[in-house]
Amino acid sequence: MQRVAIVGPGGVGKSTFARELGRRTGLPVIHLDRHFWKPGWVETSREEWAARQADLLAADAWIADGNYGGTLKVRFLRADTVVVLTLPRGRCIIRALRRTLGNRGQAVQAEGCPERIDAEFLRWIWNYPTNSRPRLDAAIAAHPHLRVVDLASTAAARAFLDSARPTDT
Repeated sequence: MQRVAIVGPGGVGKSTFARELGRRTGLPVIHLDRHFWKPGWVETSREEWAARQADLLAADAWIADGNYGGTLKVRFLRADTVVVLTLPRGRCIIRALRRTLGNRGQAVQAEGCPERIDAEFLRWIWNYPTNSRPRLDAAIAAHPHLRVVDLASTAAARAFLDSARPTDT
């Protein structure tokens, strides 16, 4: 396990999981939100984003957390492992709300982007199992070289982290 893509709905804990996996394995962590969002929550164009990810993921070892369904192929071509975090959507919404309220006004996810939440984001989280997960599953199926780790509970995520060992990078 040298190149790990971590995906899942908002509020599921991708960034926290990535940081902890990086700590345990010694692999460098790339939080994609920090590279996608420009100050003021301005999106990076799809073409620029694909090129930026290709640069970020050119290294031999990394952990990258984030969704960005339109560019999953960029990550999955380079990754050897994909970790899919799946928790009940109600829990993801509560976690997203808690993160936003706890970090109100702070730029946690990306520089120049103070924490915020809106109805569109909450709808995306709620609809992730029906709208986004099928596209994710299709992207994974198109890359049969990937080791897929589906973690559907906090206990499963902890157990996976507990089994993680330092890697030779």
